[in-house]
Amino acid sequence: STPHHRHRQVTMADSNAALAGAAQPQSQTQGGQPGSLAQFTPSAVGSVLECPDIFGGSLLIRIQNMSATADLGVRLDLKQIALRCRNTEFNPRRFAAVIMRLREPRATALVFASGKMVITGTKSTHNSSLATKKIAYILERVGFQPSSYINFKIQNITGSCDVGFPIRLEGVAFGHPMFSSYEPELFPGLIYRLAQPKVVLLIFVSGKVVITGAKTEEQMVEALKKVYPVMFEFRKVNVASIPGTAPPGSGEQAVPSLPPIGATATATPGAATTSGRGKGKGKRIGKGKGALRARRGKDLLNASQNATHDV
Repeated sequence: STPHHRHRQVTMADSNAALAGAAQPQSQTQGGQPGSLAQFTPSAVGSVLECPDIFGGSLLIRIQNMSATADLGVRLDLKQIALRCRNTEFNPRRFAAVIMRLREPRATALVFASGKMVITGTKSTHNSSLATKKIAYILERVGFQPSSYINFKIQNITGSCDVGFPIRLEGVAFGHPMFSSYEPELFPGLIYRLAQPKVVLLIFVSGKVVITGAKTEEQMVEALKKVYPVMFEFRKVNVASIPGTAPPGSGEQAVPSLPPIGATATATPGAATTSGRGKGKGKRIGKGKGALRARRGKDLLNASQNATHDV
């Protein structure tokens, strides 16, 4: 076997066991209260935020992705990490970092040789911090001692929301040209950039909104609270129905559909026929040498038929 196979590989079970063991002394200092292990286990709490609207109700913001950075404060040997750790990818010709993936919490980390990391894929601040602690412990078991202070910081939070009504994006772009950018030929959504907080919202005509650029959950809630009155002002009131169907809630009958191609339509009294001299660019029968010859040939045919009938 190769030399690196003789080394013991660091697995996620080792990191989970170590984190659980580190939590036991803390539970004793807290008087043995149940639930002290919660800070070392993944949780879905915080992935859904609640934002009040202008009617006393609330809107739900679902966090889709969260990006964070951390600095371990020590130089790392990326080749050694890729050989001794599982669920890692390292191709220095393509990207100068080790790609490390975790199952619980579900996260992806980019580990650089300088000791800095980028953690993405989590949906809450708790899970992002927990993923950073687990990766730091794995690197410590490999042989790299991180510093006591890991500079952990959330850099970007992305969330989505549905306001529940369609929006006239042209009206928003015309009414707020300082903050909005709308180019339907390039992108179907309207880009609304807030100055305070510094958050970008992607607003779609269906009422779906994507919020990005926030560094805290409070900034996401504040941004949606500011833009919601604008979206409500330019909402679509009269939504056109599909042709051939009656609009919902109306007692009117459905609009009759057109006859299929090739079907014969009944003639109405007074309607112009194709042989008449109607307006348009179509062929007009009754003018030109061709029409005169056709008329003469028709007369000769009628005369011959009458002669044979008399005989």
